[in-house]
Amino acid sequence: MTKKTQCDRDTLDKIARVETIFSQDVGRGIERLVKAAKGGLLGAARSIAEHNFPHVAIITGFFMPCGNPPSAETDGPIGCTLLAVSLFKLGIPVRIVTDSLCYLTVKTAVIAAGNYGDIPLDVIPVGNITESQYSVNSLLEYWKSLALPISHIISIERAGPSKYGIVRNIRGQDITAYTAPLHLLFESQEFISVGIGDGGNELGMGNISREIIASSIRHGGEIACSIKCDYLIVCGVSNWGASAILLALSLLRNDWKAAILKILNSQVEFHILNTIVNQGLAVDGIKGIPSLSVDNLPWEFHAEVLKTAMQVIN
Repeated sequence: MTKKTQCDRDTLDKIARVETIFSQDVGRGIERLVKAAKGGLLGAARSIAEHNFPHVAIITGFFMPCGNPPSAETDGPIGCTLLAVSLFKLGIPVRIVTDSLCYLTVKTAVIAAGNYGDIPLDVIPVGNITESQYSVNSLLEYWKSLALPISHIISIERAGPSKYGIVRNIRGQDITAYTAPLHLLFESQEFISVGIGDGGNELGMGNISREIIASSIRHGGEIACSIKCDYLIVCGVSNWGASAILLALSLLRNDWKAAILKILNSQVEFHILNTIVNQGLAVDGIKGIPSLSVDNLPWEFHAEVLKTAMQVIN
């Protein structure tokens, strides 16, 4: 028996509108990817809203070795934090998973949102592949020992292996050595998996054919991630996928709406961004330098997109 959610036609239409707003192309050529993943937002949100005992693990962290300085992207940690803190405020057990190179960025983002130190943060080392794989397997075993099992695993802007097992950034560069094998968590059949991405090289993009990604995205044939998921959400910017899930949840569960809207606002997002950038812990994924922007889009643009989407639920 699942929990009852609000699934009337008006609610479904609003979720579809939210999906459309957040999946707008910002210059990457993702239209065909968006079409292939259509409906993923509703499926992902319903799987959480209707679950009797949800327990969510969120993966994030996209390290840029060629950044100046080398550090994590601004895309990913912000959305992860908003989603994690909102679920935490709802009383839903949640934990965050990242790797050792992105740990400080993610931890700082969570603290910036209000010092939610009670949210567990699992860290996998980057470097020796055998050690990293062992750590992932150990984490899976630890999760099995939890009183409340993990029900969902959500990845936000996390690069995954393409053909030949090589992890590549949007420019086609090999970043395997800087990326812990967190995709192994996605390959487990024990969780409902949700992938959020914006360029074709993220976990979950295996749901879309390599041909579509290759014909739509520059270097698409090389970078296309092969890892599949249960529900895929393709957005113009990956951070937006977290906001999309939260707005969809607020529509499906009216009793969750007030708590979600306390966290999901542009002021909180900006504070997180400002904190991780000013502390030298994150760079814009396109510019490769510290900037109060995400994917080369000024903060005001992101705030306007969120404002437009928020109008749908009010």
